[in-house]
Parts: sequence; structure tokens; C-alpha cells
Amino acid sequence: MKKQLLSLAFVALLGGASATTASAQAKMTPNTVMVGGMAMYPNKNIVENAVNSKDHTTLVAAVTAAGLVETLQGKGPFTVFAPTNAAFNALPAGTVETLVKPENKATLTKILTYHVVAGNMTAEKIMAAIKAGKGTATLKTVSGGTLKAMMNGPKNVVLQDEKGNVSSISTYDVMQSNGVIHVIDKVLMP
Repeated sequence: MKKQLLSLAFVALLGGASATTASAQAKMTPNTVMVGGMAMYPNKNIVENAVNSKDHTTLVAAVTAAGLVETLQGKGPFTVFAPTNAAFNALPAGTVETLVKPENKATLTKILTYHVVAGNMTAEKIMAAIKAGKGTATLKTVSGGTLKAMMNGPKNVVLQDEKGNVSSISTYDVMQSNGVIHVIDKVLMP
């Protein structure tokens, strides 16, 4: 319930309303990608697109609770590894509810900014960095931590956090006006 209220507050904050799938598809440009059943437009910023994804309502609520809305609407560019609702639901029971409490804002902010890398790291650039690193690319996160990017097969990039947990990128190169989003299947922990 709290997640839903935060998500609704976020939508109200932006003054946005999501388009219907039919009208969204009618307006799709060549670089538009569908995420969470909705079009992610390359001419919108990270926040404007994320708020419309049905698969990222928990992430949107967490970004709002951490006070990162304005930052992720900024010029960037940012590369965001965006965990799905299912990724957040896989955390131990009560984790999300605890993190969105005001007294845990610093911890939540650190976790969320651990999912952000400065720059526009497309899949092609990540794979090139992995190749240049002879199998591993080290990505410096906005939180000051590091993520390791590696290949799992010929076309699948996985990320390893500082605790050794591994997340796969399920949707690559969701282009934004201020960066790029890659959808991931696990929450990364600093």
C-alpha cells in the first residue's frame, strides 16, 4: 500500500499521465522500446519514462522516497540499471518497506545510486569495455562503489555487485534524453 501511495505521489509530482498502449505505439519512433507494457520514448528523460513502466513502480517509489527525482531528471547523461518490481520482491520480506522510511533515506539513496553510472553506457560500450578488460569491466557507480560487468554467453551481460550477487540485463539500450536504462532482474547491493 505504501509503495502504491508513493508511486501515485510520484505521478502527481510529475503531473504526468501515461498514454494508452495503442496511442503510445502510434507515436513510437525508431529508438522507442517497450518496457512494462509501455513505450519508453528517447526524447523523454529517465524519470518521465520510468513512471510509465508497470514493471518499475517499486523503483519509482524508491526514487521518490530517496529524493532523487530531480537528479534523474537532470542533464546527465546517466546509465541506470533499473531493477524490476520482481527484483525488489525477491529481497527479504519487509526490506523495501523499511528502506522507504524517512529515517533510512541515506541507505536507500546509496543503494539506488549504486545502480547509476555516469555517462551513456550503451550495451555496445559495456561489451567493448568487457572485451578490453579481458572478460570483466569495472564500472564506477554514482554512489562511489563498483560493479563488475561480464559476459554470460555471446550476447548476455551480467553485473556483479560488491557482495558477489549477480544480475542479468533483460532489456538493453532503453534510450532516454539524458542517458540510457538497462532493465535488470536483481537489486544490486553496495
